[in-house]
Amino acid sequence: MKFELLTMAVAAATLAVGASGAQAHGPTRQKVSETIVINAAPAKVWEVVGNFQDGGWIPVVDKTEGTGGNAAGAKRTLTLKNGATVVEEVAKLEPEKMTLMYRIDQVDVKVLPVTNYSSWLIVTPEDGGAKSKVEWRGAFYRGYPNNDPPPELNDEAAIAAVTGLYKAGLDGLKKKIEGGS
Repeated sequence: MKFELLTMAVAAATLAVGASGAQAHGPTRQKVSETIVINAAPAKVWEVVGNFQDGGWIPVVDKTEGTGGNAAGAKRTLTLKNGATVVEEVAKLEPEKMTLMYRIDQVDVKVLPVTNYSSWLIVTPEDGGAKSKVEWRGAFYRGYPNNDPPPELNDEAAIAAVTGLYKAGLDGLKKKIEGGS
């Protein structure tokens, strides 16, 4: 009898732990990657992409103010056309590899519905170096860290917002370099 009670107690405890673990599961890290080919040599494209202190090629950006140049630890504040701001920091900059990694330090989730955001911009030669491929990829969590997020802060909203930003930004970069604005 004691053995049966002990077995039932262990089984009940196991179920309770399993059930609470299932309910405690939070958001999953999301990833987005967009690319574009630009009709310009990689060095010309990197001149724009590698200049962390100028986010003017991103269409939603009105102005960029920063400190620290283009080195790891450099910061910039992007003021968006709607007046909101985004504060970012260079985590890694490798000019020889034409690679920039940065993080968002501060953003209102109403502006960009993400948290714990990091991103890479990578320029690689295409077509024998006559063109460049630019990849903009990021990893982040949705804007609402708990279970049952509101629709505007869920995974789908975060992915849609970042995808839209990357597509518009890469189009803006292409226009700037190929002779648009």
